[in-house]
Amino acid sequence: MDVQETTAACRDAFAELASPACIHDPYPFMRWLREHDPVHRAASGLFLLSRHADIYWALEATGDAFRGPAPGELARYFPRAATSLSLNLMASTIAMKDPPTHTRLRRLISRDFTMRQIDSLRPSIARIVAARLDGMAPALERGEAVDLHREFALALPMLVFAELFGMPQDDMFGLAAGIGAILEGLSPHASDAQLAAADAGSARVQAYFGDLIQRKRTDPRHDIVSMLVGAHDDDADTLSDVELISMLWGMLLGGFTTTAATIDHAVLAMLAYPEQRHWLQGEAVGVKAFVEEVLRCDAPAMFSATPRIAQRDIELGGVVIPKNADVRVLIAAGNRDPDAFADPDRFDPARFYGTSPGMSTDGKIMLSFGHGIHFCPGAQLARVELAESLPRILARFPTLALAEQPTREPSAFLRTFRALPVRLHAHAGG
Repeated sequence: MDVQETTAACRDAFAELASPACIHDPYPFMRWLREHDPVHRAASGLFLLSRHADIYWALEATGDAFRGPAPGELARYFPRAATSLSLNLMASTIAMKDPPTHTRLRRLISRDFTMRQIDSLRPSIARIVAARLDGMAPALERGEAVDLHREFALALPMLVFAELFGMPQDDMFGLAAGIGAILEGLSPHASDAQLAAADAGSARVQAYFGDLIQRKRTDPRHDIVSMLVGAHDDDADTLSDVELISMLWGMLLGGFTTTAATIDHAVLAMLAYPEQRHWLQGEAVGVKAFVEEVLRCDAPAMFSATPRIAQRDIELGGVVIPKNADVRVLIAAGNRDPDAFADPDRFDPARFYGTSPGMSTDGKIMLSFGHGIHFCPGAQLARVELAESLPRILARFPTLALAEQPTREPSAFLRTFRALPVRLHAHAGG
C-alpha cells in the first residue's frame, strides 16, 4: 500500500510520525503531508505546518503573528504543567519568551556566549575528537565492530559541554544519561509515565546546576557559567539563578542529543555517498558545505517542541488557523520542500558552497536551527563540533563501513539513534 493510501485518512500527523514506518523513514509521509495537508490540524487541536515558505514565515513572524504562552495560559496548553517540573522549566526558557523579556535574556546570554568564546573551544574540541578516535582505534584495527554512536557521537557533545560549563566529565556523563527521557517527556503526546521520567531527570539537572552556580560564584573559572554569574562593569543587569538554571537546562536539552544525531547522520552520509567525501578533505568552506547539507537532509528535531500561539485568525493555504491556536512547524519537511531546494532528496553539499551559514546558493534558509528571534543560540557550537570532527574521522578511518544497520530511537520528535555499529573495511566505501 502506498503512502497516499495509508495516510489519506490521517487525523493526527504526530501519531503518524511515531509509527514504525516513519521512524524508519519519515520523508514519504512528510512529502504527502506537504502536498495534501500542508496546514494540518491534529486530533489534539495542534496545527502543523510542513511547507518551507509557511514555516519560514511563521518563524519570522514570532513576536508578531505568534507568541509564546503567557504564564496564566500554561495550563491551557500544557494541562499537566501544574504538577510537572519539566513543563514548567520549558515554559521558563528563552524559547518560550516574547519581547521585551526575550530581548533582555538573549542580550544577557549573547554578552558572554559569543562567537569568539565558541571559537576559543576549537583546540579543546580537536583534542577531545582525537582522544575519542584514539579510544576507538584498537578495536577497529582488530576487526571488531564499534558503536560509533555511543563511543563518539554521544561522547563528543557531552565532553564539550563539560568544558564549556566548567564541569567534571563524570558529572556531565551522569546528567546526560537522563536527557533522552526528558526530551521524550516534552513531546506533545508523551504519556504520564514518560512525563514522570522526564521530571525525575529534570530534578537532577536543576539541583546540579543550582549547586554549580553557587560554586562558580565563589570560585569563578574561565567557563561560560562563571561568566554568566559574574559582574559586568558596563552592564549591571544579571541573570537570576532561576533564569540561569532554565538557560543551562535548555542548552543541555537543545544541544546534546541533536548534535549527537547530526554526527551520526554525517557519518552515514560519508559512508553512503563516497563521491562526496572530497568536501571533507579540503578547505574549511567545503567542510562547512557538507555540514549544512547534513543538517538540511536530516534535521535532528522533526518539529518544533515549543508552542507558538496565534495572535489572530491566520489563513494559510486556504486553512484558517484560529486565534489562540497552538502552531508547530515540521522542520524536517520544510528542509525537503522542492519549492525551496531543488531535488531535495539528493545529498548535494554544493547547494551550500561559499554561502552564509544556513543559506543555500539559491538564497533559501535551512531550518534545522530555526529562524527569527528564536534562532538556536547554540548553532555555532554545533557547527564547530561537526567541522572539527568529520574531517578527522575520515582521515583517521578512511575505510570505515557499517558493521550492521543502525538502530534508531522510536521517537516522533527526535530522529536519533540507539546504536551505529561500524568497522573497518578492506575497501573504502565498502
